[in-house]
Amino acid sequence: MGDTDPDVIIVGAGPVGLMLAGELRLGGVDCVVLERSKEPTDQSRALGFTARTIETFDQRGLLPRFGTVDTIPVGHFGGVPLDYREIEGGSYGAKGVPQSLTVAVLSDWTRELGVDVRRGWEVVGFTAGADGVEVEVDTPDGPRVLRAAYLVGCDGGRSTVRKRAGIGFPGYDARIEMSFAEVSGVRVRPRPNGERVPGGLVLAFQQGPELFRVTYHERGVVPRRGDEPPTFAEVAAAWERLTGEDIRGGTPLWVGRFTDASRQAGEYRRGRVLLAGDAAHIHLPIGGQGMSAGVQDAVNLGWKLAAEIKGYAPAGLLDTYHTERHPVGARVILNTVAQRLLYLGDDQMLPLRELFAELMTQESVRAHLIGMVTGLDIRYDVGSGDHPLLGRRLPDRELVGVEAGSTFGLLHPARGVLLDLAGSATLCDAAGPWADRVDTVTARLAPDGVAEQFDGVDALLVRPDGYVAWVGGPGAAGGVPVGGPGAAGNAPVGGPGAVASGLVDALTRWFGRPAGPRGKE
Repeated sequence: MGDTDPDVIIVGAGPVGLMLAGELRLGGVDCVVLERSKEPTDQSRALGFTARTIETFDQRGLLPRFGTVDTIPVGHFGGVPLDYREIEGGSYGAKGVPQSLTVAVLSDWTRELGVDVRRGWEVVGFTAGADGVEVEVDTPDGPRVLRAAYLVGCDGGRSTVRKRAGIGFPGYDARIEMSFAEVSGVRVRPRPNGERVPGGLVLAFQQGPELFRVTYHERGVVPRRGDEPPTFAEVAAAWERLTGEDIRGGTPLWVGRFTDASRQAGEYRRGRVLLAGDAAHIHLPIGGQGMSAGVQDAVNLGWKLAAEIKGYAPAGLLDTYHTERHPVGARVILNTVAQRLLYLGDDQMLPLRELFAELMTQESVRAHLIGMVTGLDIRYDVGSGDHPLLGRRLPDRELVGVEAGSTFGLLHPARGVLLDLAGSATLCDAAGPWADRVDTVTARLAPDGVAEQFDGVDALLVRPDGYVAWVGGPGAAGGVPVGGPGAAGNAPVGGPGAVASGLVDALTRWFGRPAGPRGKE
């Protein structure tokens, strides 16, 4: 792109910023990513991602780039063991995928898409107006000013973008501190779900034959201020106090710490400035939810921002980024704070832990908690209707009759999809005017596939982020429960004409006015 003003400036080249950049490029939007660090991280801040984020990467065809991705079947909630396979698609997440690999995969992907990533470029200020944003940057060659239509802060919990925008970040200061070290040349007893010991709690993950990540919480330690990490000597001494194991003979690859500080931005959007990832929400890292929530922020935002920039977004579409993702971030903070109390609380919490373990003997309770931690239970408000798929993620199912081969394969281009499972010429004709932004696909489910969720479904309208915006068929109350930003209600229930009318309503509300004979842009 050279010195041409981009449509969007993204601040931060971590997983969230890179994912958003890729989404925008798939939407036909120019963007530049500014990153103050000169080199990508070689540290493993996140060691995996949730089940829903596995699906998110698969929806874009990215999952094979990670190599063999093993999932963790059994995890915990607040230290109480939980088999995450109890719900369809459930797992405790991807096993042992370091953040450095995630960044490398997304860097390669965005490079192929033509994203301009500028390292060593630090944003120091900006001015946002009605028509765009001017961004002041310190670069290796001196100060610069860049201009764009929108600015997105993906620059972490201490986000410069958020602070300069004046967006509040209410929540809780750190109350506890956890330290960790990745150590080679040692062997310790694995404790993947954590183990309560007299002085606190310890975890140990095996990442190689003689490579371990040890993490601990030592009661009574006051969270230190600033970013200064502990020394390896401090970690080794504490680990020996808590476990009796001596790791001093190992080689530390990385030493760090984190806290339970929990905060959320009051606004994910203020005019031309938006926030995603840790810039919008921070919390104790339990269950790989932090980076995962950020990646899903990016996928929710990307297609909406692209539609706004391209000029076909319906009124209010971009605002649904906040209304949909803010509650998700709040729920992540809710469950991580609850888990911290259960997991790291002192002996006064024993009655609560015992009661919680009793509650978890109930199948409905386990399913509720699994859905919450994995993100598989997210349901957006897309309008009235009670079909189980409406507003929820599209499950991955094998398809017959299309090159993509599966429902996730249809989402690789990050476009809307009308999946016609009944061969309806009426629906295909109705969607025709939106062909520049919605792919109409006629296929059928593979006969040996699990299809209970598709019972009574003749057609689905799927947003680019993989969530179902409309369901048509006898199992969907006549096929017309539709909605979206500014939805005024449903079309009349009836035959094929009513179903097509409901589809047109949904297409208009999520993808704007048609470009074909029925509307002009």
